[in-house]
Amino acid sequence: MPPLGDRELTPDQQRALQRITAGPRGKLLGPFAVLLRTPGLMDRVQEVGAYLRYEKALEPRLFELVVLMVARRWDQDFEWAHHHPLALAAGLPPDVVEAVGEDRREETTDQAVALVWELVDQLQRRGGIDDDVYARAVRQLGEEGVIEVVVAVGYYTTLALVMNVARTPPEAGPKLPPRAGVDA
Repeated sequence: MPPLGDRELTPDQQRALQRITAGPRGKLLGPFAVLLRTPGLMDRVQEVGAYLRYEKALEPRLFELVVLMVARRWDQDFEWAHHHPLALAAGLPPDVVEAVGEDRREETTDQAVALVWELVDQLQRRGGIDDDVYARAVRQLGEEGVIEVVVAVGYYTTLALVMNVARTPPEAGPKLPPRAGVDA
């Protein structure tokens, strides 16, 4: 889906565009250029995203781990390019970022990273998590943190699917590497 031109926008789309550019994102990017076709939905989706990115309780490095794992799951180059530098800036170790990109498990002594990795992995593979993982996640992240991880997985999955269907080109930046053990 090509981006909509300014002359093509309905009054509702123009208002939605103004709201998103006046917010913390400052511009219309990636999935929102596609979602602008349904301005009411775009408004609601971007509000969830704004909360997750700018108001969450979850540590930024753990949040960025979630985003990168979802980007890898759905082979979403735009989200990978956008969030790769954010993950590194938030303190996610480069070896963990590399392992996510290659879709392989990285052993880490950081218990929070290992736990979020396990939680997201189970969510993406099974649509739920083991009782043990849930109990450890609540102890480590609190109920609020667990809910934020679950919603972030759903939110970024939604964005990934929207962009994959629309064939949204990636931003300039790091590309998703080939999966480990898979020929490029």
